[in-house]
Amino acid sequence: MTNNRVTIKDIAKELGLSVSTVSRALKDHPDISIETKRAVVELSQRLKYKPNMMALSLKNSRSNIIGVIIPELVHYFFSSVIAGIQEVADKHKMRVIVQQSNESFEQEGEALDAFSDGWIEGLIVSISKETISYEHFDELQAKGIPIVFFDRPIDQDNVDSVVFDDYKGAYEAVEYLLKIGRRNIVHFAGPASTHVGRERLRGYRDALRDSSIPFREELVVHADSFEKGGTGVEALVAKGIEFDAIFTCNDFTAIGALKALKREGLLVPDQVAVVGFGDEDIAKMVDPPLTTVRQPGKEMGRVAMLTLIEKINNAPTKEREHKLEANIVVRETT
Repeated sequence: MTNNRVTIKDIAKELGLSVSTVSRALKDHPDISIETKRAVVELSQRLKYKPNMMALSLKNSRSNIIGVIIPELVHYFFSSVIAGIQEVADKHKMRVIVQQSNESFEQEGEALDAFSDGWIEGLIVSISKETISYEHFDELQAKGIPIVFFDRPIDQDNVDSVVFDDYKGAYEAVEYLLKIGRRNIVHFAGPASTHVGRERLRGYRDALRDSSIPFREELVVHADSFEKGGTGVEALVAKGIEFDAIFTCNDFTAIGALKALKREGLLVPDQVAVVGFGDEDIAKMVDPPLTTVRQPGKEMGRVAMLTLIEKINNAPTKEREHKLEANIVVRETT
């Protein structure tokens, strides 16, 4: 019995009771004697019985299951978002199923297909880097399944989203580099197709403008991964472009840049200061520890889940954008 999931039938058989009696005893029904209730509860605890949430939810015409699609689970940021989602879901007796798109539009569609039969209550999603069309999300919402986007919302009106103030985070990061005397600041930018990529580039440009520093196209490098961070630095050095700081779109790109700077014999932060974005756990572990913009991922997950629950229960008439603060954390790379 203990090798498989324990059911009400198992408890009923063990105690010589009917299934309905056990069920009512577990629900503290007044028609069941105190002695019977005590025996049922004690055995259910000893056998570690857990109700079949799927069966209960189907009986109530609610699945109580939330789908989540993320680009990659490997990032601390996305795992922290999931932790926030799970925390709120547990309080509301809901279950969470997570799928990865692996930054692929095609795999994102496949993940969405897995949720499209209507057995989920709602969906929380951060789109892939490749996603530039949104018909697959429109189809899901047309089936009455609410969606909340986080971190990377779609470029479309009438959607609920939870984002960081990426513009402000980028602006403050570049402003800080300017205050410590850096003038030739490179930006390793994310995809222009994403809200994140566009807002961080906009913050970079405006911070330069407000300090009367000319924007230079050659100092914007499209690099959004560990590998591209390294090749980006190598390309700048090979072209003879002078730079004294790098502001990257994420921490993994920054770490790739740090390693390449070391290979090129450039000292951090003496010759080149580096600022990342995200405050991944690894940002504190690299040498030197990385200055970065902190994103409270768990809080984002909580807000996204609470927003989705509101949509499931009350479906607000006006969609909203929740914007969370992102703050710079100064460490030794600056």
